[in-house]
Amino acid sequence: MTISDSVLARAAELRALLHRYGHEYYVLDAPTVPDAEYDRLFRELEAIELAHPELKAADSPTQRVGGQPLPQFEPVRHAVPMLSIRTETDVSAAGALAFDASVRKELALGDGDAPVDYVAELKFDGLAISLRYEAGVLVRAATRGDGMTGEDVTQNIRTIGQIPLRLHGDAPPLLEVRGEVYMRRDDFDAMNEKQEAAGAKTFVNPRNAAAGAVRQLDPAIAAMRPLSFFAYGVGEVDGWQPAAHSDLLDALQGFGLPVCAERVRTRGGAGLVAFHDRVAALRADLPFDIDGVVYKVDSLALQQELGFRSREPRWAVAHKFPAQEALTTVEAIDVQVGRTGAITPVARLVPVFVGGVTVTNATLHNEDEVRRKDVRVGDTVIVRRAGDVIPEVVGVVQAERPMVERPGADMFDTVREPKYAPFELPKACPVCGSHVVREEGEAIARCSGGLFCSAQRKEAIRHFAGRRMMDIDGLGERYIDNLVDLDYVHGVADLYRLTLADMLEMKRRADERDSVVPETVKAGQIASKWAENLIAGIAASKRPPLARLLFALGIRHVGESTAKTLADWFGDLALIRKAPAPLLRVLPDVGATVADSIADFFAEPKNQQALDALLGAGVAAADTHPPSAEWRDRLAVAELYAVLGVPKLTPLRARQLAEVAPTPAVLAAAGVASLGGLPADVLASLQAWLAVDGRRAMLNELDAQREVLLASLPAQAEAAGVLAGKTLVLTGTLQTLSRDQAQALIEAAGGKVSGSVSKKTDYVVAGDAAGSKLAKAASLGVAVLDEAGLRALLAG
Repeated sequence: MTISDSVLARAAELRALLHRYGHEYYVLDAPTVPDAEYDRLFRELEAIELAHPELKAADSPTQRVGGQPLPQFEPVRHAVPMLSIRTETDVSAAGALAFDASVRKELALGDGDAPVDYVAELKFDGLAISLRYEAGVLVRAATRGDGMTGEDVTQNIRTIGQIPLRLHGDAPPLLEVRGEVYMRRDDFDAMNEKQEAAGAKTFVNPRNAAAGAVRQLDPAIAAMRPLSFFAYGVGEVDGWQPAAHSDLLDALQGFGLPVCAERVRTRGGAGLVAFHDRVAALRADLPFDIDGVVYKVDSLALQQELGFRSREPRWAVAHKFPAQEALTTVEAIDVQVGRTGAITPVARLVPVFVGGVTVTNATLHNEDEVRRKDVRVGDTVIVRRAGDVIPEVVGVVQAERPMVERPGADMFDTVREPKYAPFELPKACPVCGSHVVREEGEAIARCSGGLFCSAQRKEAIRHFAGRRMMDIDGLGERYIDNLVDLDYVHGVADLYRLTLADMLEMKRRADERDSVVPETVKAGQIASKWAENLIAGIAASKRPPLARLLFALGIRHVGESTAKTLADWFGDLALIRKAPAPLLRVLPDVGATVADSIADFFAEPKNQQALDALLGAGVAAADTHPPSAEWRDRLAVAELYAVLGVPKLTPLRARQLAEVAPTPAVLAAAGVASLGGLPADVLASLQAWLAVDGRRAMLNELDAQREVLLASLPAQAEAAGVLAGKTLVLTGTLQTLSRDQAQALIEAAGGKVSGSVSKKTDYVVAGDAAGSKLAKAASLGVAVLDEAGLRALLAG
């Protein structure tokens, strides 16, 4: 169908008008026509393009509404890498002067040489974006990604009104513009108000909201987010070479791109200091968030001469501001329990405005930090938003601490003392009541009720269901969240009581909560295959190998290797549940920290209760077997005494102690005076160790479990596998064996698979695309095998 000249002319006229009006509205903030007039012209152009689809061009204003949802983002290789710039952490004037001094040194400039010209700009708190224009038309937009490869987000970027779909004026044939997508604070607040009114989830801060909008697979959702853009540089360019960065920014603005007005061309370090000070003073009044300023050498020729250092340009630096601080009062100190059981003290504060937000809570990090800063209820404290994100208590204004008077030793004296006592970490988890454990050398205390604690419930189930644990096919995070949030699952055992009806009801309730109506429901059908598959996947996981079951329990420090050691040596979960820490410490590759963690886990009654529920639901190890005959040597009393952790009790002294206390029960009942033959300092140390509550009871339990193990041992050891005592490392892709299959064969032959190469490695098994492990093996002289070599080794 032939299009008349008048229609062609009108479409071109409408596109030009709408581009101009959009630039005036979004970039210049000076609209010349009412919104109604813009909408009328937009609808007219839409109608023309609907009647003549061949007129719909990539740079048409109608393309800003977004296209069809994407299944995923396509990778984009940056022709010119999007590298980051170095951050100057000295927030004083010295930071700016140090940068100027480093530039002058690299350029070999002396004191008598002229100052260097710089451009100083704002450092926006958003998401870096690359815009590729060909013949003046926007053809692609990509995220920074890892600097070398980003993601194609063109559909979403088209929805940002500030970004021209066609450049103004005489733009170069190829121009890749670099800049920042961000969200103004007023737009962010208005968006969150709408979200609240609709009962939807609000956003944490403008940067996260902007980044999330850019990476939406559905551009219609991105179009609803009030995003803005500033250009600050270029990447790949063809047919254009300005002389200076300041000229480049002016030209970008002339092409119709928004460039921040808060920028200056200045001379020397003094000019940089003045800009840093000026922006720091007006920072709170800016309509958007920044986290510093950026200095760049203005001359592009000098930039090329200065070059790069470790992927960072020598000619640019980001200069941070001091984190913003304020004074407020501590109303209470609570503790929060994280998803991994970490116990964190949190100060509840009289609300205070810091760094652009109202802060009511601030982290105190850990028990040591609270004590070091001596933060107490009632204190006036300095609050800072570290990195402008996480509020923290910096310190206490001691002069403002609430004090009380009490009678002194003399009836006429009074003593002033703090009104509130120092903070103490609770001994029991505030969520589930399990005992709190703080490992030696660690700052973080943790709830020990990993299987029971509701604060850790989702993380415990996610770990439990993982591929290398119970391998429950189909039980992803979304289902776990819904099962927990809607009260179907309180612990891992509840997974095995779920029915098909439970699953379907859970899905229906989740859809209602999220205001989602699936297409099947619209069609009057109830999709159940997913639920049937999930129920079948849960049922199929009931008989795992013991090592996988142990790994699935989420015991701190217990990974696949340690879980396999426990399974191989004990053979039965019932024995592991009762094993005291010294019994675990004598195992190979199980140190004191890991042993204590395992013992602590099973010492918590609530974990035992959760484990009983799991076993009661029909879960059981498929490969239970008698304990390893190798226990016999490890259960020697002297071996056990040597790992008790008694100061000065060396292996030699442990053997001497075993002669006078032939069993742990005898040691538990003995008085130190009866343990003759040991040096006085060893006896004193032993006496102090035995005086600690629970130690004698632990020795009695150790004695009892030692006897149980000894009685369970097979009469003779099984023949050792061909790889007994050998450590192998797998790297690359083998021809016929998967990584898991190769590991299973090695372990069945008595070998151990490690994740890293060391002097203790016996063999590295290398397949295709073997990486740095192969090079490490060569440097250490470790033997390297291919798959055929591994099979030959296994064949003996």
